[in-house]
Amino acid sequence: MASATPKLELRELGNTGLKLSCVGFGASPLGNVFGTVSDEEANAAVREAFRLGVNFFDTSPYYGGTLSEKVLGNALKALGVPRNEYVVATKCGRYKEEGFDFSADRVTRSIDESLERLQLEYVDILYCHDIEFGSLDQIVKETIPALQKIKEAGKARYIGITGLPLHIYTYVLDRVPPRSVDVILSYCHYCINDSTLEDIIPYLKSKGVGIVNASPLAMGLLTESGPPEWHPASPELKSACQAAAAYCKEKGKSIAKLAMQYSLLNKEITSVLVGMKSVKQVEENVAAATELAASGIDEEALAEVEAILKPVKNQSWPSGIQQS
Repeated sequence: MASATPKLELRELGNTGLKLSCVGFGASPLGNVFGTVSDEEANAAVREAFRLGVNFFDTSPYYGGTLSEKVLGNALKALGVPRNEYVVATKCGRYKEEGFDFSADRVTRSIDESLERLQLEYVDILYCHDIEFGSLDQIVKETIPALQKIKEAGKARYIGITGLPLHIYTYVLDRVPPRSVDVILSYCHYCINDSTLEDIIPYLKSKGVGIVNASPLAMGLLTESGPPEWHPASPELKSACQAAAAYCKEKGKSIAKLAMQYSLLNKEITSVLVGMKSVKQVEENVAAATELAASGIDEEALAEVEAILKPVKNQSWPSGIQQS
């Protein structure tokens, strides 16, 4: 008889009361941003993720120009399970056609459009998407108050902000009323090659803000196939990551699995979001987490990879407009 599938660890998100699976389903690939995904494949990936204990699904109107939201909405509906069994996050302020618009009017319309595409009455988390591309003062004075109204109207249970540079979080959180931001979504700053998110975790906890970490593979840097052409990392960083991937391959290990497990080790981070579009990807990511819980990380491989990446450790790249 087959043994029951070990369920993924659930972790509390800040002060929200939400419990998220430690592995989160990043739905940007469902918007065909990394190659075409059929509806059958998308539905199967979401179904398998849910079966294996993933309860957190993240999307944005920006991904695939609204396609990701539509496809995820259909896949969640096809699950046929009660709404309170899964957590959905979407975003506002960044759009494929329009670019960035963090005005109160646009974000207020945005949530209604998203709910229609997702076929939901509310989302659990609504983020301001990549705020470093707008005026941070507008985010503080106009966008967050507008999101508060959306929350009061019951269309989003919690609100958050996302972006690459870490200073945007302290800038905004120091200027908004306490508890007006529930969660932040950081990416590429808690990976083997860059762990600078760690530096602001005590600050975020002091503000009662939950933490989601995306892109444990540093947008493809920590994979065997390497990053996409457009990746903004320096040649030096790319080549160090390539050397680390080659080392793992030579030893019969997967750098992607090691990277995923490294990100999962920090229990202060509620969920590690990783883009998925197939049953195989879902199974690999969940296996990385269940294996970590059962037998820990490969310390020897991690030490070797960290040594290879040491010269480029915590090297990032610019993102957004230079704020005065």
